[in-house]
Amino acid sequence: MPNSSYADAAAFREAAAKGQVGLDPDAAQAVLKKIRTGKDAVAALLDNTGFLATSPKLGANPVGEAIANKFAERAAGMNDSYAQALRNLYTQYDEAEHAIVEAMSRYDEFDSSTAQSLRGQL
Repeated sequence: MPNSSYADAAAFREAAAKGQVGLDPDAAQAVLKKIRTGKDAVAALLDNTGFLATSPKLGANPVGEAIANKFAERAAGMNDSYAQALRNLYTQYDEAEHAIVEAMSRYDEFDSSTAQSLRGQL
C-alpha cells in the first residue's frame, strides 16, 4: 500500500519492535482506546458494505445496466472503491494499534536502557 500514513504506522511498529521506542503504558492507554474505537467503527462499516454491491435499478437497457454495474463495482469492489478505502483504513488502525502495544511492551526495557546510557555519561 503506497500510503504515507500506513508507512508511518509500519515504521513506528518496526522501531518499537527493535526497541528503539517505548511508550509509558499508562499514558498510552487513552490513545490506544481511541485507535480501537476507530478500528471497531471501521469494522462495523466493513460488515455492512455488502449492500453496496447491489446494482441500482437504472433501466433494462444496455447503457443503464452498464452504469449500474460500474456503480456497484466502484462502491464495493477493489482499487478505488469505498469498501477498499475502508479496508485500507482498517489496516492502518490495526498497524497503529500493534505498534502502540509493542511500544508499550518495550517501555520498561527502553526506559532502563536509556537510564543506563545516561548514567554512563555523568
